[in-house]
Amino acid sequence: MTLRKISGVSKMLGAILAAICPIAFAQGPAPDAPSRSIEPTSSLIAPQPTYETHRFLDRENRILFVAVAAVNGADFAVTRLNLENGGHELDPIVRVVGRSTPGLAANFAAETAGTIALGYFCHKTGHHKLERIVSFVNIGSSATAVGFGLAHR
Repeated sequence: MTLRKISGVSKMLGAILAAICPIAFAQGPAPDAPSRSIEPTSSLIAPQPTYETHRFLDRENRILFVAVAAVNGADFAVTRLNLENGGHELDPIVRVVGRSTPGLAANFAAETAGTIALGYFCHKTGHHKLERIVSFVNIGSSATAVGFGLAHR
């Protein structure tokens, strides 16, 4: 398996796992979860952890989303250059739409939008660490694809 193919497969598996297993990434109880037991006396109550909330488009997420867009743009440019010079697409998902420049651009725009949407989903469900990890994974996989594409021109 080539590095580009592994990158595409890892993106697809990550999206599938995030979609079907959101409870696996849970970081704490839901804030409105009902109590299942009788209230213990105050001496037995353990201190509850506090979860710091933040706005979705805070400074760190804006920086991450700009980095996601920049690296995906670089991936688009390198991929398109390689395809124009006789190369072939290794990612089977991108291969379907990557036969034309508009199709390839739409693929990378959708990848960027999907990363932001998955981060927003994680944010709304209270998975604030996972919200940022989604962007880091996308940046890493796209940067790897850019490096691979430049090395195999």
